[in-house]
Amino acid sequence: MCFGLDGAQWDEEKVLERYELLYEAGLVSEARRDGRDVPEDADATLATRLGLPMRYDHRRILATAIGRIRAKIKWRPVVFELMPDEFTLFELQRTVEAILGPHLHKQNFRRLVETAGLVEPTGVVRTNTGGRPAKLFRFRRDVLLERPSPGVRVKTGWS
Repeated sequence: MCFGLDGAQWDEEKVLERYELLYEAGLVSEARRDGRDVPEDADATLATRLGLPMRYDHRRILATAIGRIRAKIKWRPVVFELMPDEFTLFELQRTVEAILGPHLHKQNFRRLVETAGLVEPTGVVRTNTGGRPAKLFRFRRDVLLERPSPGVRVKTGWS
């Protein structure tokens, strides 16, 4: 259920739960380092494929933070606190993807952000994008007064 296997719905907020399951099973390097019993057939290379170890309980702290920001992004526009004052929609999408994990459908994401009224165009175009010029946008701070929970709710099943 935590890993979205066998047709179960993937829950991007269960980051800490997934880490703790891997730790308890002895599949991450921190479990070995902490002297936990590791199954004899546990593959040491699997532990390295599951991520680099961190000191102390820092990976658990990071997993907690990722889970909390993934939950909060749905009801508060915290992603805009991570953005510069002016940004392209592509930059915004990449930031949301970095937080949520999966890649999002470009047109659906743009439609979501624009129809939700979260951003407004600045009237400026950035030309050094390596492709077509990109319009710059800014977060509409008034949206915080207009709606009780103006978060970015995306369906993570988009590809």
